[in-house]
Amino acid sequence: MPDIGQPYLAMIASIAIGLLVGLERGWTQRELGKGRRVAGFRTFGLIGLLGGMGGLAPDILAATLGMGVAAILTVGYSRSADQEHLSATTTLAGLLTFGASFCATRIAPALGLAIGAATFAILSARQSMHAMLRGMDESEIESVSRFLLVALIILPLLPDAAYGPYDAWNPRNIWMVVVFVMGLSFAGYAVSRRFGQDRGILLVALTGAIVSSTAVTANYARRLRDEPGARSLLSAGIAVASIVMFVRVQLVALVLIPRALPTLALTMAPATLVAVAFALVAWRRHGGTGNGMGLSNPLGFGPALMLAALVAGLSLAARWALVHFGQQGMAVVLTLTGISDVDAAVMTMAGLPPDLLDDHVAGLILGSAVLANTLAKAMMTMVIGWGHGGVRAALPLFAALVAAAVSLTGRAIL
Repeated sequence: MPDIGQPYLAMIASIAIGLLVGLERGWTQRELGKGRRVAGFRTFGLIGLLGGMGGLAPDILAATLGMGVAAILTVGYSRSADQEHLSATTTLAGLLTFGASFCATRIAPALGLAIGAATFAILSARQSMHAMLRGMDESEIESVSRFLLVALIILPLLPDAAYGPYDAWNPRNIWMVVVFVMGLSFAGYAVSRRFGQDRGILLVALTGAIVSSTAVTANYARRLRDEPGARSLLSAGIAVASIVMFVRVQLVALVLIPRALPTLALTMAPATLVAVAFALVAWRRHGGTGNGMGLSNPLGFGPALMLAALVAGLSLAARWALVHFGQQGMAVVLTLTGISDVDAAVMTMAGLPPDLLDDHVAGLILGSAVLANTLAKAMMTMVIGWGHGGVRAALPLFAALVAAAVSLTGRAIL
């Protein structure tokens, strides 16, 4: 049997949508005098009621109600056209309210309420949106357009298939590296603008490294050239990114290959402690002097394309090793894979038969992959930041690499 209460619930949702949007409009326009508002709290409630009625009525009646609401709002807008601080926002909000209420009864109350809530959120964010626009400059607008180009236009056009020697290159996967690096760069810029450069650099290093410590390192190495006053802090961020990578790899191994975790953890412990020490030293050297420093161009193609080329080359090398050495070369393959993506090395090993490698050897191989990744990031930092503090920024990575290598060698001998 049909639910006879459903239309009444949908109508209540429609009225609620109108009152919700009207609440925001009424509060925003509370200082306007009587008769100076196109629509207020009660009017929006009535618009919601009309939208709900339209959703329950035949199409011809619904269209008539919609055109009537649009006409009334248009007349109200035109009569207030000579007043100060004119805005079409209230008129458009009224049309959205009618449409959301219509959806609540014609399609589903949840959909209408969602549209109403979204309308309320956008309207209430007026001050923050205007503040954001006032703080933006031409370079930031250009950066947004660049990111939209690489993420929404180029990426969908690239084929998701294997090409090249040994089927080593997937154009879409390689371009995803460019998208992520540029997105991370812009996110770091935005966070630095919002929270201040000191906290922003470390926050982005901490959160971005959860996805890719290599991308964070490439981004910060590039910024060494453009932000000389933040070099110590950027060095600390590079060290923090590696610390996050050390911890993340162990957590992934705990879930996917718990048998390899004891050896891997003992290998990574010295590297983690050394990286923490260097990060603290770099932070103390910085001394919080970054306030007021200029921020660099938020998006650059150079480091992103460099990292994508590195991933493509290492993918080819790994496939070549796998073809020519088979299972005997698995350690080489996983180490090479770890240069660009340690998580890929862990996941590859998780898919191998458990009897192919014993627990100790599995941990040693994963440790080698982490060492290879750390070495690649250290070299990348030196090359990109050469002459601009790149060697000093790479020092924590080299120190962690040495500490882990000594531990790994000791575990291998044992």
